[in-house]
Amino acid sequence: MISVIIPTFNEEENIAQCLVSLCHQTVPRNEYEIIVVDGGSKDATCEIAKKYADKVFTQTSKKVGGARNDGVKEAKGDIIATTDADCILPRDWIARVGENFKNPGVVQLYGPVYPIEEGLGNRFSLFLANTFSRIGYYSRTFYYTLGCNTAFRKEAFEKAGMYRCIDAGDDLEIAMRMIDLGKIKFDGKLKVGFSMRRYQKFGTFQSIYEWIYIVASGGENEKYSYTQKEYK
Repeated sequence: MISVIIPTFNEEENIAQCLVSLCHQTVPRNEYEIIVVDGGSKDATCEIAKKYADKVFTQTSKKVGGARNDGVKEAKGDIIATTDADCILPRDWIARVGENFKNPGVVQLYGPVYPIEEGLGNRFSLFLANTFSRIGYYSRTFYYTLGCNTAFRKEAFEKAGMYRCIDAGDDLEIAMRMIDLGKIKFDGKLKVGFSMRRYQKFGTFQSIYEWIYIVASGGENEKYSYTQKEYK
């Protein structure tokens, strides 16, 4: 069993396409579960999610990392996969996750992203992000894992202490602890469609600057907070 955790907050415009893509995987639907953890949406996010997901409930922990942790606590699967409400998953995503974890030494898995929206700028931005991710992995110097396209062996994830409840960088920080428990693997074919809407709204360079600033501040910052833009 693979459990897919999706944190949400006011995602009525995007959640359906994400969940539809998850419901049309190449593996039988009874071999994985979908868990949506909502941050107190004021729109129809939860109503839409209930049409597709196995569980939909309101988070009790803070921020997006806390929402994912809440989902893990309710998960039945031995493997935990995480993505975002505005992502689109290819039909073989669940299958590839399961295949990679046949290696008992793997405790965390991640892959690249591609832009859902058209545009040379969007493609170039994610090309740089994916290149950065590959450099870190193959040099074994850092693991640029993304919450929208990563998976864990549940037992190891819980042993590592799960996500920190911070504004940004939680998906990188967790890898620093997971590496002590086993192998972290990058699968270049484990691709996820990633929405560039926030970068388009707030500006790519401004968004990158804010992200770096938050991470350098230890993951929390009152001036810049991705959490405040997206979650309760």
